[in-house]
Amino acid sequence: MRGIGTRASGIRTLSIVKSGEDLSEVVLAALKRAIDNNEISLNDRDILGITESLLARCQGNFVTFDNIKEDLINKFGENQEVGIVFPIFSRNRFLLILKAISRSFKKVYVQLNYPNDEVGNPLVNNKSFRSSGINPYSDSFTEDEFKKIFTEEDMLHPFTGINYIDLYKSAGDNIEVIISNKAETILEYTNNVIASDIHTRFITKDFLKEKGASVIRLDEIMNDSINGSGYNKDYGLLGSNYSMEDTLKLFPRDGQEFVDGIQSSIKDLYGKHVEVMIYGDGAFKDPVAGIWELADPVVSPFYTKGLNGTPNELKLKYLVDNNKLSEEEMKSKIKERQNTKQESLGTTPRRITDLVGSLCDLVSGSGDKGTPIVLVQGYFDNYSDE
Repeated sequence: MRGIGTRASGIRTLSIVKSGEDLSEVVLAALKRAIDNNEISLNDRDILGITESLLARCQGNFVTFDNIKEDLINKFGENQEVGIVFPIFSRNRFLLILKAISRSFKKVYVQLNYPNDEVGNPLVNNKSFRSSGINPYSDSFTEDEFKKIFTEEDMLHPFTGINYIDLYKSAGDNIEVIISNKAETILEYTNNVIASDIHTRFITKDFLKEKGASVIRLDEIMNDSINGSGYNKDYGLLGSNYSMEDTLKLFPRDGQEFVDGIQSSIKDLYGKHVEVMIYGDGAFKDPVAGIWELADPVVSPFYTKGLNGTPNELKLKYLVDNNKLSEEEMKSKIKERQNTKQESLGTTPRRITDLVGSLCDLVSGSGDKGTPIVLVQGYFDNYSDE
């Protein structure tokens, strides 16, 4: 019996990857070095993950504040007021977007969720919030009203130490902050709205449109190139990230041909059928602060077809606890379920791309590990495999 199950290895590129490089060559060269150094060997059904930032950078998929401003004026007109509802609290994800929006309109109203944003970042610490007697389902506040209830210390993020009301106010002199969980509150200030939530954006837009608002979502901004800029027809500004002071890197586009091409090249070079995926943020939740990590619109925007679906699993402890089976009988039962394509039993069904993409994100990290390529091996193995 095999002594090792699923394992994941971060792979370094030969150098820092820059805009305009051929990412296929970069990935294949990094693999070759690791193989030649006897650090890895490839097997059929291994999974190769490549971080989305690498693909977007090689594509040159960047936009400037001026590009965003032109697109917004095209959509709303000049010299307008606009409301932003439910942005996440993030220096890298939303602050630059807000700066670009601020330059595009004469007045910007920013409506924040409380006590936490959509992905769990706290606007005010939960202990102080619980003792405040506030009803988050009905109570709305101006910035001044909110700051009369909570202290500066109450409003500091537990990890970054940032007060996000003050940070977002600093994005422009024309910004006014509102605190409310009711989307329609923004309509007391303006009828032009940018729905800035990520995973609930369709509901928010539809709701406000029914109320008579003129609404667009973040994924509807920068869908097309402006004066040769980058763009993303599917996600627009969603999934964008800080690049330079007046420039954002967008989520990658047109990646299906890339992952299929890498898969084909590995087959030609090494004779192995390897699945390939582009991954972004992992979908996991911090157990201390309750922050849900997924600030990208999806975990994996592009992947080869072998990664479709959910794992066909049978939880071993379910078998052990509920059946008096020998080890060989358990292996036989596992194989039987696989061969008959029965649904998973005892496990929560999740998409393979979400599970593996989250693993890749944890392995590569968000700092200076320098391993934007991750090789996952043995993922499709199970206890019955010899």
